[in-house]
Amino acid sequence: MFLGVDGGGTKTAFCLVDRHGRIAGRATAASSYYFSGGIDLVGRVLKEGVDEVCAAAGLTPADVDYAFFALPGYGEASGDLPVLDATPRAVLGHDRYACDNDMVCGWAGSLGAVDGINVISGTGSMTYGERQGRGVRVGGWGELFGDEGSAYWIAIAGLNAFARMSDGRLPEGPLAGVLRRHLDAPSDLDVIDIVHNRWKGDRGLIAALSRQVAEAAALGDTTAAAILADAGRELALLVDVTRERLGFGPDETVPVSYSGGTFAAGAVLDAFSTALADGHDGYELRRPLYEPVVGAALYAAKLAGTPLDRTALDALRPAPVPASGEDHS
Repeated sequence: MFLGVDGGGTKTAFCLVDRHGRIAGRATAASSYYFSGGIDLVGRVLKEGVDEVCAAAGLTPADVDYAFFALPGYGEASGDLPVLDATPRAVLGHDRYACDNDMVCGWAGSLGAVDGINVISGTGSMTYGERQGRGVRVGGWGELFGDEGSAYWIAIAGLNAFARMSDGRLPEGPLAGVLRRHLDAPSDLDVIDIVHNRWKGDRGLIAALSRQVAEAAALGDTTAAAILADAGRELALLVDVTRERLGFGPDETVPVSYSGGTFAAGAVLDAFSTALADGHDGYELRRPLYEPVVGAALYAAKLAGTPLDRTALDALRPAPVPASGEDHS
C-alpha cells in the first residue's frame, strides 16, 4: 500500500493506492503551508490526515509500504529541512517515506512521472520538470516575491482593479459588482476591513477570489479578462525558462502538462496554450493523467523500487467524461 500526500496552500490531500491501482482511501485536512502557521502545523495536519485516510481504508500506518509527503514550502528554508524530514516519522511510526516539495507530485501526476514539464497554478505557482534524471524548479517564490499567474496573483490583481474602479481611476465593469455581491461589504472601503482584519490576510481566502475574477471575465469585464490572459502568459514563461534550464534541444519534443485549480478558468488555459505555441514549436501539451495526490502515491511506489505496472496505472486513470448529448442508458 502506497500513501501519497499532496500539501497545498489551501488544503492537504491524502490517498492510499494499492499495487493493483485501487484507491483504498482518501482524506482531506487543512493547509500544511507552515510559513504562516508555524512549523508545528505540519505535524498536526499530517497526523490528522494519515489517521483519517488509514481509517477510511481499514488500515494502520504500519501497513503503508512507502509514503511520499509533498509539502508546500519544502526546500525554501534550508534550516527547516531536518524538522520537516523527521515529522512524518512520528506520524507513521516508521521510516518508509520521503519528503519533497509539492511541485513533484504535480509533475508525477500530470505526466505519469516521465520526462517533461508540469506547471502548477493553485494558491501559488511554479514549474517542475525532469529530463534524463535531473529536476529543475522555476518560480514558487511566494506571494510577496511573485507567484505570477497563481490564483493569489489573479485575486490581488482583481482587488487592485476593484479599488481603481471604486475610485473612478478605471471604468467600472462587471468585476466591481461581482466582488461587491460576493464580499457583501457595507461600503467599498469595508473590503479593506474584510481582507486585512477579518481574514487576517489569509492566503487561501484571498486566492479564492480568483473565481470572482473569472466570473467577471465571463460577464464581459475586459479588465478581468486581461488579468486572466496575463496569468496564462506568465505561466507559459515559467515553462519556457524550465525548458531552457533542463537543456531540451531545439528539435526535442517537450511534454507539458498542468495542475492546480487556476486552470479551471478556461481563459487562463487558453492563454497559456496560445503562449506556449507562440514560444516554441516543440511543446506537446497534454491533459493531466492523474491528480497530484495520486501522483504522490505513484512516486511513493517508484521510490520504494516497486513502481506500478501498466495495468495498475490504467486502472487509476479517471473514467472519460461522456460527450455532451451522449446516450448514458
